[in-house]
Amino acid sequence: MNPKRNKADQNKGVNETMKIEIYSDIVCPWCYVGERRLDRALATLPPHERIDVVFRPYQLDPNAPETAVPLTKSLERRFGGRTDDLLDAVNHAAEGEGITIAWDRALSANTRTAHRLLQWALREGGPEVQRKLAAELFALHFTRGGNVADVEQLAAAAASVGLDAERARTYLDSAEGVRELDSEFDRARELGISSVPTFVIDGRYAIQGAQPVSAFVRIFEQVLSTRETPEETHGDSCTAGVCAT
Repeated sequence: MNPKRNKADQNKGVNETMKIEIYSDIVCPWCYVGERRLDRALATLPPHERIDVVFRPYQLDPNAPETAVPLTKSLERRFGGRTDDLLDAVNHAAEGEGITIAWDRALSANTRTAHRLLQWALREGGPEVQRKLAAELFALHFTRGGNVADVEQLAAAAASVGLDAERARTYLDSAEGVRELDSEFDRARELGISSVPTFVIDGRYAIQGAQPVSAFVRIFEQVLSTRETPEETHGDSCTAGVCAT
């Protein structure tokens, strides 16, 4: 996902908003780490730069059960003796970003409903509110041992970022947004998204994985200066339920 830029792209105005789309899943630890690193990279940009960050849905395990189960048991069934090594790698990266992961409390659950909520939050409150909600859902899942498939907990998360809990609950209890969500999943497949997090900048450039802050900064500088098309870069990510390190 790295097409050549045309002349219009090269003449892009300095005041135009940069759009960053993050393809991620709420139960992906590298997505949590990657979003924190992105935030630190964005803080280094000049204050006049206008940036919209939008979360796009991707499910690592579309067939995960609606009923939550302990995450560690799920991981042990999948990875066996490798589980501890995988968790240690994630813990090290998470601690570096000020993230606390309570593996003993975390629950494995289907994230489809959580993605619907994030889509609704974008429509209702815009990118900034959606991003706050994504941070709340990451914390709910990884730190507080919450169930991201539970409508009541999702409605409470929406309320915590200023959205109306009752409206969120009504929305999630309906079939509204289901077709739109499926279209978003289809779009991710069409774009060739196969691991998360994947950061798509202005619909042209892809950054895969939880890159170091320095890598984000370097690529943003290239994009904003329009000097050259930045290469695709790869970092720690999750794919089909497997988190690579």
